[in-house]
This record gives sequence, C-alpha cells and structure tokens, in this order.
Amino acid sequence: MKAILLAGGTGTRLMPLTGLMNKHLLPVYNYPMIHYAVNTLAAAGADEILFITGRRSAGMFIEYFGSGRGHGASITYLIQEEAGGIAQALELAKPYVGKEEKFLMLLGDNLVDDSLEPYVKAYEKEPAGSAMVLLKEVPDPERYGVPVFDEGGKIIRIEEKPAAPACSYSVTGIYLYDGSVFDVVSAIAPSGRGELEITDVNNVYAAAGKLAHAMLQGWWADAGTFDSLLEAARHKKDGEGQK
Repeated sequence: MKAILLAGGTGTRLMPLTGLMNKHLLPVYNYPMIHYAVNTLAAAGADEILFITGRRSAGMFIEYFGSGRGHGASITYLIQEEAGGIAQALELAKPYVGKEEKFLMLLGDNLVDDSLEPYVKAYEKEPAGSAMVLLKEVPDPERYGVPVFDEGGKIIRIEEKPAAPACSYSVTGIYLYDGSVFDVVSAIAPSGRGELEITDVNNVYAAAGKLAHAMLQGWWADAGTFDSLLEAARHKKDGEGQK
C-alpha cells in the first residue's frame, strides 16, 4: 500500500523554534516528531511512502531516513515549493497514485498509539470514489475541524474551527482516499487565506454521501503547539510509544 506523509508548512504556532527548523524535526522525547509518523505508516502496511516537505528541510529528512529501508518502507521525497494548503500538497502526489488506487495520508504532526492497519482494512471495503476520515473525542473541538452528523450517524459536513462545535469530536490528520481525490482537489477553489483546504475536499465527499469515518480508540495528539508537543513528549516517555 502507498502512503503520503505531509511534513511541510511553516509551523507558526511553534515559533521561534520553527524559525530554526521544520517543526516535524523537533524532538518528541527521544526521537524527532516525524520518526513516529514514518513508523506508524510502515506498521499500517505502507511499504511505499511519498514524503512531501519544503525545500529548506528536505536535506535533513533525507539525512535522517535515507531510502527508508531502516524503517520498513521505501521513501520517495517530493518538494512543495510554497505552502499552499494540505490539499495543494496532496495534489502534488497525483502522478504517484493510480486512478483507482487507495492510499493513506498522514499529517506529520499527528501522533497516535492506535495501529492504523484496521482502519486501512476497513477503508479497503468502502466503494471506489469514497473517502474516510478518522475522528477523536477531544476536550477542545473548537481548535479543529468538527464533524456534523445526520440522524443516521453519517457525516454531512465538517465545520472548521467552529465557535459552537456540533459535537466533541475532531477530524484528525489521518485520511484515506483513492485516486478520485485528485478530481475533487482540482475542482475546489482557494480559501480566504489563499490555500486549498482539506476540509473543503472532505466536504465534497460528505455532500455526496461518500465520506466514511471511524473513531480512534487510543491516545492521539496534534503536536503543533507547545502544550501539545510537551504532552506528546511526556506520553512517549511514560508509555510504550518510544519507537
């Protein structure tokens, strides 16, 4: 299975540290943050990983991972020349993914204890042209994309950082798509901040009734703030997640 790992972005919430290095290289206890992401993908069965990052940090990632052989996967590196949103980074992967091929996409600052393999297997049973997002119950859903469910429990839309969240679940940075996603990305317009938003992509699927979801059961962190980075480091120190 193929996977796409996104490790670009400016990391403004972690300045001034990210003025020195890409946030995904910051330490989370005894490894750089991105170490856990690569191992998570490999453990889920991803033997081919497309690693998308910016020009400034590419050399450091290559120095750390090399071909990926030591992490159980073959890694191909791709440069996102400008930060244009998650969906814009995803669009760069179009030549890498077959039209009907299913794949896993992970944002590099999302750390999990759960194995993603069961979610991959569940998505493989979904019909072609569908997508899947993984959700997690959080105390502060207003910080994230929040799903809105219909009476049958299906996601009908995702609201980005709502002032009054419809539920206590967040959409995590773990997504499953097939090659149809590139047609969706090409049809959306940039947001008010000039980026192609992954929430807009997922809402196309939701509006068509083609957005499946599953709930993460174990620990999850979006290590994009100082508080969540500290939480992640403590968790890795105290738990079994040091690999």
